[in-house]
Amino acid sequence: MARKSFDIPEIYHSPIIKQVKDRFKITDPMKKDLTPTTLNFGPVSFLIPRHFGFCYGVENAIDIAYRTLEEHPDRNIYLLSEMIHNPTVNEDLLARGVRFLFDTDGTERIPIESLLPEDIVIVPAFGTTLEIEDKLKAKGINPYQYNTTCPFVEKVWKRGKQLGKKGYSLVVHGKHEHEETRATFSHSADHSAVVVVLNPGEARILAEIVTGERPVEEFETHFGHKSTPGFNPLTDLEFFGVINQTTMLATETEEVMSILKNAAAKRFGEENIQDHFADTADTLCYATNENQSATYALADSAPDLAIVVGGYNSSNTMHLVEILEHHCPTYHIRDASEFDGTDKIRHFNQWNREIVQTENWIPSDVPELKIAITSGASCPDAMVDEVMLKLLTLFPGSAEVEEVLVTTLADDDSGQH
Repeated sequence: MARKSFDIPEIYHSPIIKQVKDRFKITDPMKKDLTPTTLNFGPVSFLIPRHFGFCYGVENAIDIAYRTLEEHPDRNIYLLSEMIHNPTVNEDLLARGVRFLFDTDGTERIPIESLLPEDIVIVPAFGTTLEIEDKLKAKGINPYQYNTTCPFVEKVWKRGKQLGKKGYSLVVHGKHEHEETRATFSHSADHSAVVVVLNPGEARILAEIVTGERPVEEFETHFGHKSTPGFNPLTDLEFFGVINQTTMLATETEEVMSILKNAAAKRFGEENIQDHFADTADTLCYATNENQSATYALADSAPDLAIVVGGYNSSNTMHLVEILEHHCPTYHIRDASEFDGTDKIRHFNQWNREIVQTENWIPSDVPELKIAITSGASCPDAMVDEVMLKLLTLFPGSAEVEEVLVTTLADDDSGQH
């Protein structure tokens, strides 16, 4: 897909991170080098990954949403739900008069039936269900006129439809309550039998049902609430493909594919696998892949701690946290307001689904601390700037930002990070 330019509001622009990313475009135009950039301020260094922050789909959504607001100041403008999973962006849109029709869990805030044909409804980057599309059409509202659905989500839908036309069922690797997976499920169920699996563990359960190692009755227990009515794993998974929620861990999607492909080979014979299992590896989102690969490289650079900035309901952000927390203490924060000093930080624990507070989070016995900083695909780079600048206030004697940027980017010109 050719890269296009987007008009992103000035409030999301970043004077620090932009310089680092712009330098990468010059020194590594083919995006082959995943080595993080080190901004060394003396008592503390920040490790900046090769890829992070706004992706194509998010920039596209923001461009459309803000342009719609500018072009229609006198119209009622609604978002189906959060446009992206970033509270700063959504709060700004609300402040500009946009209203949400649904919460992220699908709970209705404003009935579609109360809208007028002249009202504007913006479809979020996650897409929406066929059922909601039909309701909007019934009110005389075109759901595609202001559609910010990510092109890579639409690519997954198109691939699923191609398989459906050939008689394949679909396994969706995703979180069944997530807006994107709800939308993907709806579009897929229009032409195929569909079941959602969360992770490789669930894929193994499904695989064992397919191969007869588990009783077929267990399907209803594990998957009955997230499959199309009447789904029969023994007949519906004779021919199938795996598609995914684009923000899931790419390595996990590949593992899910492998587990289910092996189950099909065990049941139908390795020599017949191509007839029963469709290769859908081309549906993996390039931005998710790049961000996660860069995060693995960030973890390998041995940081003393890591900070991941992003919404607490952002799936792709939580997966970056998951990668880093295996290597060092990792804190998922919404923004720079989550810490006021070295003694306490508020952060999100995704495993317990709660905001917690950690004391003495910055180690005092590390003379030259290395902090890895990254963000989710829906987080503006400006928020990462704010986090870094606030962190610098905790380290007396730190070098000036412009001085460090000039030195670091000059080193990059010599091919070093």
